Amino acid sequence: MPGPKKWQNRMRGHGSRWTAPRKAIVDLLSRTKQHMSAKDIYNALVRIYPGIGLTTIYRTLDLLEKMKLLKKISLATGENKYELIHNRDDHHHHHLICTNCGKIIDYDDFVDEELQLIKKTENTLSKKHNFVINDHNIEFYGICEQCREGGE
Repeated sequence: MPGPKKWQNRMRGHGSRWTAPRKAIVDLLSRTKQHMSAKDIYNALVRIYPGIGLTTIYRTLDLLEKMKLLKKISLATGENKYELIHNRDDHHHHHLICTNCGKIIDYDDFVDEELQLIKKTENTLSKKHNFVINDHNIEFYGICEQCREGGE
């Protein structure tokens, strides 16, 4: 996992300043395995950094996503959750998302098979539509075990 200096260099390498709020956001996301919303991040940081605003958090998340340092996961509720991409060779995984409670489960059970199918699909679509595909996202939506059992 990259240290603070590496994140700073990655940010500056994209022509962006390394500010205290950006550092706080990246530090928080790098220490958690949770998928966090902007409001989750705000609630976690506002006690430590009382001057941080929700607008700053949204702008930083947008910047990190554009720089491909962050992955945005859209929930059926319209809320977005985020996870940091630690490096280019980061563990590839996809998500199961509960449409009831918003729980996100990372899975990598069939990633190799999925990637083979995706590569074939990307090649076909690229040729057919003369389109350069840069990334893909596989998410399955449904109801988690706790919600089915009435726990949520």
